[in-house]
This record gives sequence, structure tokens and C-alpha cells, in this order.
Amino acid sequence: MTDLQDHTARAKHWFESLRDDICAAFEAIEREAGSDAAFQYTPWDREEEGNPDPGGGVQGLMKGKVFEKVGVNVSTVKGNFSPEFAGQVNGASADNPGFTATGISLVAHMANPHVPAVHMNTRFLTTGKAWFGGGADLNPPIPYEEDTGDFHAAFRAACAGHNPTYYERFKKWADDYFFIPHRGVHRGVGGIFYDHLECADDAAFERNLAFTQDVGRAFLDIYPRLVRRRMESEFTPEDKLTQLEWRGRYAEFNLVYDRGTLFGLKTGGNIDAILMSLPPEAVWS
Repeated sequence: MTDLQDHTARAKHWFESLRDDICAAFEAIEREAGSDAAFQYTPWDREEEGNPDPGGGVQGLMKGKVFEKVGVNVSTVKGNFSPEFAGQVNGASADNPGFTATGISLVAHMANPHVPAVHMNTRFLTTGKAWFGGGADLNPPIPYEEDTGDFHAAFRAACAGHNPTYYERFKKWADDYFFIPHRGVHRGVGGIFYDHLECADDAAFERNLAFTQDVGRAFLDIYPRLVRRRMESEFTPEDKLTQLEWRGRYAEFNLVYDRGTLFGLKTGGNIDAILMSLPPEAVWS
């Protein structure tokens, strides 16, 4: 097995392990709320003409009492970018369109508008280069400074263990990226976002894998705590309308600007898995 194959396999194993831990944590919250909701897992196979092993993934979806809709997907795919898309991807070109990608993607839309929605995604890609990317961001319809502060503190600590510049750099990247230009508003209260942490050798791979693992662990630690803090809060019809209007903004960002949505659609991904980020219900006033 080449180093590249080994690196992809190790990243894939981590993403699957993180998925299992997150799903178990979310199901435990449902049990605390008196719900027997559980994740339903749907495998899917990617298709690409002339490619005997294009890969695929598993879509995990749960609809419960606390988690109105949460998707946790893991996919590992490989093949060739279309010529027009290859030039938009780090290390790829029309002359060198091959790629592999493995990653985890999570979006949770909550029943109670006082519980923040959340997005988390980490991934490992190889083209002519190899790199990690990802992050997590909090998306409360009704923000609380305490929740925002604790969420950022968790990722500040994860970053600090690797590079003293990471948190400020990646926080700004999230603030710039998760912005809806046509509305002039941010999608949520931010978090961190990073990309192109390149793995030119084994040492760089180990370093960037370790950071990506700590990002996943930070999410697994902080987000269930925020859910438990707010999930029994009383809410009004006005609170629910605020949530539904906010979800409309969230849908606009994901359909118009989100890189992950575009990447999935351009590489023959599973449509249901790609669009699992969309809320179960939304309104536009």
C-alpha cells in the first residue's frame, strides 16, 4: 500500500470512528428526552463512467424529539474532476484531474429554537497535492453569548495545542466564509474554518491529522453540552417563527455559496446526502 493509500485509509477510519461517537452521543440525548429516535444508515455507491472503483459512502439520518433533523455522513470517493471543475480545486488541473476525497459532514437542525443548529465538516483530499480542511460553526436562531463563548473557547483550545496562530486565522476564515452577501448577514455566530493544510510528507500528514482529530473531539465535547443546556427551554410561537425564518437564510447560503454542496454535485455524489444540510421546515417572509 502506498503512503497516499495509507493516509486516505487512516483518515477514513478516523472519520468513521468520529461519526460513531457523535451519533451515540446524540442518541443518548434523545434517550434523556424520552425518545427512542435512532440514526438510520443508508449506504450509497458513486458511479463514474470508466471508473471501476469510484467509492461511495453512508448517509446517517435521525429525526427525533430534540434533533428535529440531523445528518451525519461519511464518504470516500475517487475519480476524475470534469475539465471545467478541475481548475478550481487545489492541485488539480485539466491535465491532472484525478482525486480522492474522504470526509465527515454533519448538520443538525433542532426542534427547540433556543438550541443552536450546528455544522461540522472535516475532510482529506488528494489531487496533485494532499491536504486536510474543515471546521465547525454554530448557527443559533436565538443567540446566547454564553453558548457562543463556550463554543469558541472549545475550538480556541483545540487550535492552541497545535499552532498559536490557528484560532485567529481560522476564526476569521469562518467569519468571512459563512457570510450571505445578498443579505449582508453572517449565517451564524462563527467558529473555525480551514483548508489546504497540505501534507507534503509523512510528518505533515501526522501533524495535520492530529489537528483535524482535535477539531472533531472539540466538537464532540462542546456541542452536546450546549444542547443539554437549552433543550428544555420554553419557547413561544414567535420564537419558532424566528427559527423558521433563520432556516430560510441557512438554506440560501447552502444552495448558493457552500463549497461542499458544489463539490458534491460536481463529483457525482449522493443527492440526498449532499442536501441533507437543508432544514426540514423553513419560511421566507
